[in-house]
Amino acid sequence: MNNNISTFSRFMYLNSYAFLLLFAGIGIAFIPCYQIHWLLLVLQVIVVVCLLNYSNQVFSHWKGKKRHYEKLIEQNEKELDVESFREYIQAPCGRLLVKVVLTDLGRRSEYKYIKKQLNPTFKEMIKALRYACRPKETKIYVNVGGKLEKLK
Repeated sequence: MNNNISTFSRFMYLNSYAFLLLFAGIGIAFIPCYQIHWLLLVLQVIVVVCLLNYSNQVFSHWKGKKRHYEKLIEQNEKELDVESFREYIQAPCGRLLVKVVLTDLGRRSEYKYIKKQLNPTFKEMIKALRYACRPKETKIYVNVGGKLEKLK
């Protein structure tokens, strides 16, 4: 089992999303939008700054990724706990971390199952959104002399 996340290849793999954002920002910066209209230049600067900022944020979380890696390895070494992957499966970088953890645990084939369990389909998200937006009845109880009474 390869329990070492601090290798060059792992760094490159787990930060591939950051590299994508970085190169996209640099590429967009070289588009000559100023020749078309100055407002496009303003928009271009905003997009480039956002992409470079997001890239920097992903790169700056390297120590946190190492901690999460160790935590996931520890939690899933004996038995696979699908719920422990919930917070990671939602973001692109987190999915890469889940793949690395599963590979190191020798359970790479479980990734599709985990993703299906924890990553809802569009239909399921719409259903959950409809349920969350429905009005719900609110009940308020007040403690009156040691007895709970419902307010009207």
